[in-house]
Order: sequence, then structure tokens, then C-alpha cells
Amino acid sequence: MTNQPILELKHVSTYVNKNTPDQIKILNDINLSVYAGDFITLLGSNGAGKSTLFNVIAGNLAVDEGQVLLKGKDITHLSEEKRTKYISRVFQDPKLGTAPRMTVAENLLLAEKRGQRRGLRLRGLNKQADKFEKLTSTMPNGLNQRLKTPTGNLSGGQRQALSFLMATIKRPDIILLDEHTAALDPKTSQELMEATQQRITEDKLTALMITHHLEDALNYGNRLISLQNGSVTNDLRGAERDAITMDNLFTVFEG
Repeated sequence: MTNQPILELKHVSTYVNKNTPDQIKILNDINLSVYAGDFITLLGSNGAGKSTLFNVIAGNLAVDEGQVLLKGKDITHLSEEKRTKYISRVFQDPKLGTAPRMTVAENLLLAEKRGQRRGLRLRGLNKQADKFEKLTSTMPNGLNQRLKTPTGNLSGGQRQALSFLMATIKRPDIILLDEHTAALDPKTSQELMEATQQRITEDKLTALMITHHLEDALNYGNRLISLQNGSVTNDLRGAERDAITMDNLFTVFEG
């Protein structure tokens, strides 16, 4: 990892009902530096600000105070649409992020053309068949056998695996994993988490992951961050991160 952060949040705050008697601060002076190759797991209770933080990074929530920088460039006021060229997101709901009437292969082709101008041209889908078969075979749930299947006919686990592949196929600068295994059964969740770790590690991707599964927070990633009342309360890495166990997790984060 280099010394230059790939993503920086500098004194970022957001409000609801701003400039009214009901004003509430959702993010409170967040300072965060994310480095290339980081796999950060985010912990925090409901209302701590985790999803709000992701919304700010993705650009679908405006910053009221502070700056968001990507590779040193100020993207604070860059639209969500323009940020999709650099930032991908996988949501908790398997139905989000894919087109249900399009096949698995068509969804992957669409994701591969993210950020490109789309004129009237032949899709070239057949030329991508071998590539997509190899890509989907990295998932543990038979997705490679469903390339011609409409996405709406997939299982939840297969659809979420497809969403993850679509989010990573263009090797974005930042991947936001928004509880992407929470809606899956335990076995499928673990399989997707293992595939997630493998792809992020092998492709040297940079990711932030919200999770309520404490085991996943401990077993995956190289940094562990906790949020409380819109503020970063812990940012553990290296030996500090490795020293966290289920036995001392609550002591560390409450202390």
C-alpha cells in the first residue's frame, strides 16, 4: 500500500432537518483515510451512521460540511452517476443491482460497459461467453451454469453473487459492501464471504464492508472500524486488529 490514500473524508458532517429546531447531526466530523488494498469492516449499532457513510461516499447523499477526495481529487460535489465509474456498491437486497429480465451474461456485459458511451452497436455477447463462464465459476453456487438464465429466476445467493461480480468486474477504485450477505442463509452467506475475500485479495481491490455478523468482522479484512453516534470510535489495524477476539470485542469497542 502507498502512503497516499485512495479515498479521504475530511471533517465530513451531514444533517437532517438542517437549520431547524429539529436539526440532527447524522455524521459528526468524520475523518477517514482508505488506502489501496484496504479491506475495512465497519461495525456499529442501528443508527450509528454506517449506511449514511456509504451514501456519502457513493454520492447519493450530499455532504453538509467537509470534503470527499478520491486519489487526491475533490469529488464532494460529483454526482452519484459520475461516481459509478470509480465506486461500486453491493446492497443487502439481492434484487438490487441486477436487471431481472436480462440473463446472467447480459447483466455481466452491462456491468462491463459501466462508464462507457453506449451507441447503437452489436453487443458481442457470444465473444464474452468463455470469459463470463470462467468468471462465474469463481462463485461456489453453480452460477456458471446459469449464464443464459434470466436473473429474476436465480436463487437469492446466486443473484447476490452476480451482483458482487458485476460490482467488481471493472476493478473499481472503491467497493462498498452494504451488508451484502445479510439476507442469505448461513451456509450461502459464508460461501459468498469466502469468495469475496478471495477476489478482493487476488485482484488487490479496495473495499469497505458493513456487517452485523461479528464473526465476519473478525475473520475478514485488514482493518476494523466502529461507528457510534456518527463518529469513528475505533480504527484498528495491524497488531491491534489481530488482537481482537470474540471474548474482548465488546470490551474494546465499548471502552
